[in-house]
Amino acid sequence: MDQHYLSYLFKPKSIAVFTGSPQGDDCVDYSRALLEILGSSHFEGPIFYFDICLPDTLVGPGKAHPELAILSVAPADMLSTLEMAARMKCRAVLAFGSGVSHELAQALAQAARRHGIHMLGPNSLGFQNPLLGLNASVIGPLASVGPVALVSQSGALAASILDWAAQNQVGFSIVTSIGPHSEVDLAQVLDYLASDGHTHSIVIYMEGIINARAFMSALRSAARAKPVVVLKAGRKAAANRAAQTHSGAIVGSDEVFDAALRRAGAVRVSSFVELFSAAKCLASRYRPVGKHLAVITNGGGPGVLAADWISEIGLELGKLSADSMEALKSKLSVNASLSDLIDLSEEATPEHYAAAIEAANHDRSIDGILVIHSPKIGVNGLAIAQAIVDVKKDIGKPLLCCWMGDSTVLEARELIAHAVMPSFRTPEAAVGAFGNIASFYQNQLLLQQTPPPLSDLAKPDIEGARLLIENVLSERRNILTEMESKALLAAFHIPVTQTILASSANEAMMIATQLGYPVALKIDSPDISHKSDVNGVALNVMNAAGVRDVFGNIIENVAIMAPKARINGVTVQRMVRNKRARELYIGLVNDEPFGPMIAFGAGGTMIELFNDRTMELPPLNQYLAHRMIERARIAETLGDWRGAKAVDITALEHILLRVSEMACELPQLREMDINPIIVDESGAVAVDARIVIDRTSTLSDGQSGSYGHLSILPYPLRYEQTWSLKGGGEYVIRPIHPDDATMLQELVGGLSPESRYFRFVATISELSPAMLARFTLIDYDREMALVAVLRERKVNEEGISVETQKIIGVSRYITNPDAISCEFSLLVADEFNGKGLGSRLMMSIMDVARDKGLKEIDGLVLANNPGMLKLMSSLGFSINEFAEDPDFKLVKHAL
Repeated sequence: MDQHYLSYLFKPKSIAVFTGSPQGDDCVDYSRALLEILGSSHFEGPIFYFDICLPDTLVGPGKAHPELAILSVAPADMLSTLEMAARMKCRAVLAFGSGVSHELAQALAQAARRHGIHMLGPNSLGFQNPLLGLNASVIGPLASVGPVALVSQSGALAASILDWAAQNQVGFSIVTSIGPHSEVDLAQVLDYLASDGHTHSIVIYMEGIINARAFMSALRSAARAKPVVVLKAGRKAAANRAAQTHSGAIVGSDEVFDAALRRAGAVRVSSFVELFSAAKCLASRYRPVGKHLAVITNGGGPGVLAADWISEIGLELGKLSADSMEALKSKLSVNASLSDLIDLSEEATPEHYAAAIEAANHDRSIDGILVIHSPKIGVNGLAIAQAIVDVKKDIGKPLLCCWMGDSTVLEARELIAHAVMPSFRTPEAAVGAFGNIASFYQNQLLLQQTPPPLSDLAKPDIEGARLLIENVLSERRNILTEMESKALLAAFHIPVTQTILASSANEAMMIATQLGYPVALKIDSPDISHKSDVNGVALNVMNAAGVRDVFGNIIENVAIMAPKARINGVTVQRMVRNKRARELYIGLVNDEPFGPMIAFGAGGTMIELFNDRTMELPPLNQYLAHRMIERARIAETLGDWRGAKAVDITALEHILLRVSEMACELPQLREMDINPIIVDESGAVAVDARIVIDRTSTLSDGQSGSYGHLSILPYPLRYEQTWSLKGGGEYVIRPIHPDDATMLQELVGGLSPESRYFRFVATISELSPAMLARFTLIDYDREMALVAVLRERKVNEEGISVETQKIIGVSRYITNPDAISCEFSLLVADEFNGKGLGSRLMMSIMDVARDKGLKEIDGLVLANNPGMLKLMSSLGFSINEFAEDPDFKLVKHAL
């Protein structure tokens, strides 16, 4: 209910500026520029200036306590100046400068936390809030007001974007330069922007993160509310020489980052130019809901270029329906063509363009419109641009322009830019920009997936798997043998080929005879990562004599090529023979800092050469597994292909789900190859496996149960409980998930106006789509919402008895910035008041908060809500006055 804790930083009502003497040598580089900028600022609140060299000025501004302190002093004076700001009871600090060491930054951060101050910096170049007329930065003139927020870990890049934006009529709600070692980090800024009503979209430039869990949590929270576009620098080479499996060798951190952003619902761009393009589109507040882009052009060549690039980047060319073509045809030149491109011909007039745009806007098969104009003799390009600007107000779909040429189209481009319409010089750039914002919708579908750690398939033998791992670690080994690897897979019900270890050639012959020919023989050694590298693999051995000879050859080869390797023996397994089967691989690798990642792609001995893989963060569900398979290039061969029947995709999805279970339940996994997986129309089987383990888990924070190693927490199924209802019946209390949106809306719609006001402190009749998304798509790491679901059997219109369910209550908490306390809310359906439901929901949410390691739960209750206050008192909450608003009571309870 209270304002965001960073409001004191980004929306201060008063400011104190600490600096050295502007005339003296102790004035740091940025101070003079900052003082000049603030002096000409249109900020309406009071600004107090203090010279740290003149102690008499540091008595403070009377009884007023500035909300924000700006420190523009030398690094040696920062700590003492921060203490001065704390004595003045400042709530936030902006620490200007550059070159502050990591050690000093840590000392400043500790001091800020001790005083309850949130500090942007040190090493920050400041921020701008154009809405307040506040330019507390040295990154350029104050930006114009707009809906886009810019967050940059580079001050120089932020300055470049602002310079570009001034020429392209792109405005901002917030602009901030974070810099290295900042106490207020990227995740916290994202958390603030997610709740900022003036920010409709977010553009981020970043170079790295430290805490993946906090970053993913904040990014998912922001992306579910508004489009987020990210440009990340520092792409690394994929090869990792220290890796012990194929998965570890071929997976690079940049691919992991791509997968993480996709799962968070954000969009990644790969260049500075694309970031500008995305900012243009976002400034227009466009929200595409599909990938069908119609192309309206007055020239075939530019239109074909656009269509080619649409196909190249995975979009679809938007085509008019037959009815739309028929209605539009009479309004255009006889030379116009509407079958694929909407080619208006060289005689296109402003009226032709307007009619085509309106037709595309009303056609349901089209999601976005690209208007291309190339200069023609006798054609007034400026008049056409004016026609497009005039029709823009009635267009509900993304409308992008491409005015080709240069000197003859400058006025038209300027007119379009002033109308805040995305405009580009080339068809490819325009199509790419639409592709980026269209990706936002596609990634939102991934964001909404909240799988549990275990699938609905048969329960795995988790305890047996953990015992196997502990036995290997107790032997001071980190690499499982093939036999152990397959046993671990089998514990999670992943189909594996029957493999038997032979210690001699005679034993190998007997095993092969029992299994049936042909067979494969492989060296079994904990010291050999890739068996083929030491000639330790033989396939299609057809008889006993061959087995005897091959066994001896393998042992000799390994003795020569890996003389120090420990040899357990040679494994024998029957060959999986199906000429039409496909060889695939599924792997797992741990990334710093994102933790376990699952990889899928083409398998076999040339896996690195194929370089075909897709990646996803666990946990997975069937939708995510299916999308993962679809993105791989090998997916084109999995259907009916060159006489081969379509493979069993469901079996492949099940293996991915099983690997996801392993990633969730076994934090000791470091790298894993299942390669090859042989899949055909009858199923899938793992032929070979290689697993690397370790004792430590990457992300464990001590507050996330057994899933602290994951950067996205699974759906917390363990909190589901069934309770009896007073008066009969029973209900289930469980964590909320996105599919509950409809039932939650029905709950709110069925409340009395008084109940709605008590909960939301507003006269609302229903939840907006943004509120529904915010309440149902939550990050279980930072918050929890428990719903009470009543299941009833009713007879439908056909006379059939069916089970229905509805939400009858919700309890919720959100972790406070101090990370040790949380704020709660409670809502119960009117007809279920007095039945013990509110008490049970509160006790359940307190149990969850306790389990997360939180120490206190608090909340604000309207003073004229006696029923709620009585419930809080009965549960042992203390009821206190709320100093900031007498209409509320502050209730607290230790956990």
